[in-house]
Amino acid sequence: MWERTARAADIASPAALAALMEQHDYLAGEGLATAVFLALKMGRPLFLEGEAGVGKTELAKTLAAVLDAPLIRLQCYEGLDAAQALYDWDFARQLLHLKAAEAAGATDVKALEGEIYDRRFLIARPLLRALETQPAVLLVDEVDRADDEFEAFLLEVLSDFTITIPELGTVAAAVPPTVVVTSNRTREVHDALKRRCLYHWLEHPSFDREVAILLRRLPSCTEALAGQVATAVARLREADLVKPPGVAETLDWTEALLTLGATHLDPDLAAATLGAVLKYREDQQLVVKNGLLRDG
Repeated sequence: MWERTARAADIASPAALAALMEQHDYLAGEGLATAVFLALKMGRPLFLEGEAGVGKTELAKTLAAVLDAPLIRLQCYEGLDAAQALYDWDFARQLLHLKAAEAAGATDVKALEGEIYDRRFLIARPLLRALETQPAVLLVDEVDRADDEFEAFLLEVLSDFTITIPELGTVAAAVPPTVVVTSNRTREVHDALKRRCLYHWLEHPSFDREVAILLRRLPSCTEALAGQVATAVARLREADLVKPPGVAETLDWTEALLTLGATHLDPDLAAATLGAVLKYREDQQLVVKNGLLRDG
């Protein structure tokens, strides 16, 4: 079992971890706090799955703050390959070095080959940076957007936290990073990757927790407005929308209302600010047509 950091070793319980996260304005429920605590203590990646906007990425940011470690983020997308995630050679600098050596009259070809594949010409991408940085929190964000081949490659890296660079040898993490892998479940992620991780499904928050989040993140928000917004958002999530709002959208909507000087949520103001909470035209039309905010 790997110990992550001295700071992680000092966290005695899930409740203690939740209290530390709350100091950074992240309100974690018992289940989530327990999953994160176990991931830290067992040295396992944490696989967080849930709809967009429920706080998966924000959790990784908060965990980095709690552990006083840099957050290294690998944003996944279709077509992502090993070179973009691991490392690449700085060909421009290598070429300049060769030209400078040639101008200086260098003739030892083998020596030049060794020089151009020196570590100083290597560009570390997120995965390599995470292995070379102690401590670190590695966020592999939206892994479901990457290809199946990348999943297999990622599994290999997370199994032993080593990377082999043919020209330089094997790079191993002295202290493996704390790893958070997120998925919006746009497709199923292979079981092999999930088995390597501890798993937690992140739900939309309860009414009381969402109100608490609004009051914590937006101090100028009144409890009355927070309650009205949370009620309206809960109603939107029950509707047949293309993209139900997450916590991020709830915060955006409330901030927009506060910017307009609102002290309560009335139907006209709700309709005028729908762009802060609903990002699809079809969803906005459905909400207005069905009067879903008239009691908001």
